[in-house]
Amino acid sequence: MEIFEVGPCKSSYDMGYQIGVRFSSLINSRLSTDLILQTQLRPFAKTALAKPLIDSLSENNQNKFPGYWDELVGVAEGSGVPVLDIILINFRKEILAFMPKSEGANVPEDTPDDCSDVLVVSHSMAIAAHNEDANVALVGHTYLIKANLGNGISFTAYTYAGELPSCAFGFNSHGMAFTLNSVPPREDEIVAGAIGRNFISRDLLEATNIADAFKKIQSSEVSVGHCYNLIDIPNRKILTVETASKNRFSVYEINATPSFHANMYLHLQVPQVQDENSRSRQERAASLQKETKHDFLSILGDVEDEQYPIYMTGPTLYTLCTALFDLDGPTLLIIEGNPKEGKVTHLFHLK
Repeated sequence: MEIFEVGPCKSSYDMGYQIGVRFSSLINSRLSTDLILQTQLRPFAKTALAKPLIDSLSENNQNKFPGYWDELVGVAEGSGVPVLDIILINFRKEILAFMPKSEGANVPEDTPDDCSDVLVVSHSMAIAAHNEDANVALVGHTYLIKANLGNGISFTAYTYAGELPSCAFGFNSHGMAFTLNSVPPREDEIVAGAIGRNFISRDLLEATNIADAFKKIQSSEVSVGHCYNLIDIPNRKILTVETASKNRFSVYEINATPSFHANMYLHLQVPQVQDENSRSRQERAASLQKETKHDFLSILGDVEDEQYPIYMTGPTLYTLCTALFDLDGPTLLIIEGNPKEGKVTHLFHLK
């Protein structure tokens, strides 16, 4: 997996353009193999029903985050792909939630079942371990962006080809880091045309401290649900923030009792999709030992449940990698393959 260092750039558009140029082949490859884009998002985008939804998403997110919008357009134009395709993949969750069910008949389904985390902050250990799970279309279509911004902040972010950094995990020069978990509220709990999660997580990469990170989450009127695991390295602190539309959120501070988070709300009281995959992972993790760093990686590598394993190898969902943030290092390890085997491909010192 390639690391691309970019910036400082003369503009947000220029940064996106440089990323687009560098990863043009990977972005084009992702778009050509993403069946959800081809069979659902693109056909839906041509309908009369889609236009007001896409227009409102574009207008509202551009107004709130003009720089990030310019970055998105730069990625499209640098990679030579239609801006609409880049809009569709960046707002995938915010669009699919409003598509008529008939649109998805006999075509690949999107799924909320992505990402698992094990978190703990005790006297002896402060760890955030994260499986980055995604649709098969993303296998081989990721990269790391190390961005040096004009405001003096630098960040490193795991990035899906064609998307804003990062809908997965990242860290910055202020000692702030995060991992993300998708959580699906029930259909009647979502709001059309509001702020997209990719834009909020891009904003988190510039957070100066954990209070600033929380403010960035709280101040955005989100469309669908999400869970943000905020990691404050200097202060050895982890907060799990679950969010839903209409400015609903709940904060839980991680303590010495290890916490496992899949793709379901644990503390925010919001009617949610009943998800057997997440429920099974949650129950399996609860039964496993959680005393050492190796235990955490073993949980994330668990394949005991053949139908709903924590470590996923297809046919629809894959664990792309595992991220291990150690706040006492402080370090970030990126592990490819089953995390129990500990094949570290990248090591970052977070100071």
